[in-house]
Amino acid sequence: MSETPNQLILKGTTTVGVVCSDGVILSSDTRVTMGTFIAHKKGKKIYKIDNHIAMTISGSVADAQRVVDILTANAQLYKINFGRPIPIKAASRLVANLLFSSRYAPLIAQILIGGIDDLGPHVFSLDPLGSLTEEKCVATGSGSPVAYGVLEDKFKEGGTTNEMLPIVVHAVEAAMKRNTASGDSFDVSIISAEGYRELSEGAKRDITKTAFDTRKKV
Repeated sequence: MSETPNQLILKGTTTVGVVCSDGVILSSDTRVTMGTFIAHKKGKKIYKIDNHIAMTISGSVADAQRVVDILTANAQLYKINFGRPIPIKAASRLVANLLFSSRYAPLIAQILIGGIDDLGPHVFSLDPLGSLTEEKCVATGSGSPVAYGVLEDKFKEGGTTNEMLPIVVHAVEAAMKRNTASGDSFDVSIISAEGYRELSEGAKRDITKTAFDTRKKV
C-alpha cells in the first residue's frame, strides 16, 4: 500500500462533534465515496452505542463498522458486569487501545465518540493509530477544514444544544457545498440526560431554515 493512513482518511466525509452545557451533538453528511465514485448517497455515519453514547465514523467503512461492533458489544458487557453504563472516557480508551494494537496493519478509521455520563458531556477524537484527545468542538474527514471555518467562528463553549444545533448544521452544510466527497444529505444526533435521539427529516429541515436565517443576519 503506497498511501499512508492520513492520506486514506481524507478521501471523504465530514463529521462534527460539539460539547454543549446540556449534552452532545454529533452530525455528519451521508455521501459514501470510492475515489471519485459516489457509492451511496444515504450512508450511515453516526452509530448509537448505548442510550448515553454514540460515535461517528470516517475512513474505510469496513474498518469503522468493525470498531462500532466491538465497542457496542463491550458497552453491553460493561453494563452487565458493573450494573451501570460505560463511562465515555472508558469507551474511548477501549477504542484507542484497539486502534493502537492494530497499528502495524491500521484500521483506517477516524472516529468521534460522544456522550454524557456522571461527569457530564464529552467528545473524544481518535485517529487510525489510536491517538486520543478530548475536544469541545471537533470535525473530521476531508470536509473538516471547511467545517472548522464555521465552527471556529460560531461555536461558543457552554452553549445549549438548541443554540449550537444551527451552527453544527451550518458547518456540515458548508462542507457539503465545498467538498466533493461530502454531500447529498446530513444526519444529526443529540445525546442528553434524556438519552439518545436522531433528528427527523422534518426537524432537520427546520434546523436548516434556522441556520440559513442565522447566516443572513451575519
